[in-house]
Amino acid sequence: MNTDVLLHPHIHDSEALHDFLDALSDQIPAIERDIAKLKGAPADKMLIANLFRALHTVKGDAAMCKVELAVMITHPIESLLDRLRSGEIGFSEPMAEAILLAMDRLELAARALADGEPIEHLKLVELVGGFEQLAVAPVEALDDRAAQVIRAVTGFRMSSRPVSAKAKPGGASRPESAAADLRFFRSLALQYEARSPLFQGRSDRQLHLALETNAAAGTPVDPLQLEAAVYMHDVGMLFLPESVWLKAGKLSDKERRQLQQHAGFGAGLLQRMEGWAGAAEIVLQHHERQDGAGYPRGFRSEDIVPGAKILAMVDTFESVTLKHSQRGQGRSLVRAIAEINAGDNQFAPEWIGPFNTVIRRMIEG
Repeated sequence: MNTDVLLHPHIHDSEALHDFLDALSDQIPAIERDIAKLKGAPADKMLIANLFRALHTVKGDAAMCKVELAVMITHPIESLLDRLRSGEIGFSEPMAEAILLAMDRLELAARALADGEPIEHLKLVELVGGFEQLAVAPVEALDDRAAQVIRAVTGFRMSSRPVSAKAKPGGASRPESAAADLRFFRSLALQYEARSPLFQGRSDRQLHLALETNAAAGTPVDPLQLEAAVYMHDVGMLFLPESVWLKAGKLSDKERRQLQQHAGFGAGLLQRMEGWAGAAEIVLQHHERQDGAGYPRGFRSEDIVPGAKILAMVDTFESVTLKHSQRGQGRSLVRAIAEINAGDNQFAPEWIGPFNTVIRRMIEG
């Protein structure tokens, strides 16, 4: 295996790379839909043939556009699917999740190359090496090898059991005045959720993850301030045109600038209420990044409050699962976890560990 291609790929033709990325964006939803259907009908030969053909097309597009890392990623997956197509092996949940993870990594890598960003953090060497072993593994070892691929890339030992992403919110005991404010904040969050059926339940899911992550780290962030921030961090969207924040396609520069105002609106409401200054800072900073490339202030890691670092991970986790539900594929914890763990420049390393601990409990519990 030529690891340099996976760590420091050479772009032969930037226009061809963008052509490949466009083609990949067309193929991945079809791959996801076929895998979702195969989970319910694992022996369906037509679905297996469709899946093989779609993956083969991605590999062919990569070769034609000279995107060598994409060829390296898809080749062992194609070999695995050829065994599935011949009837030598059966389809399984771990295999499905490993393939979906590979497609996500491929898409992330292609986009990073197109944007001139590094890809070392995506662990493509571990991904390709794992699939090379998986492609030739004996039948009785397939699920274990698929789980090893997932663990090597994401750091998780995954169970083959279906996992629910639903969770009940937690919280500390609170003074009655704070409780009344929090009920009001939650009512505003529910108004935001009501704007789309895809948003329903997000506040409770995010609250559970945020509070549990904080607890796993020893509760360094005031739970009441964190709870308020979870409810209020997207309420500022309600002051923007719905055509902007509910838009399914790519935003224009003007629309992106409009969207970035939402954090300031939510924070501004909290700043004007006594006792919620901590929550206001969390809301204002939850789109800042470790590398200083976030907004609104361009803060770097040392300037970002801990609560905002938690909320950034929780918000991204929800967004990734929402993205895949929109594309016809049920939530996949594996893929959302992988994106969090790959975001070294975006997320605080000191909080990724506690977050992973919480997700492990959800998966293994």
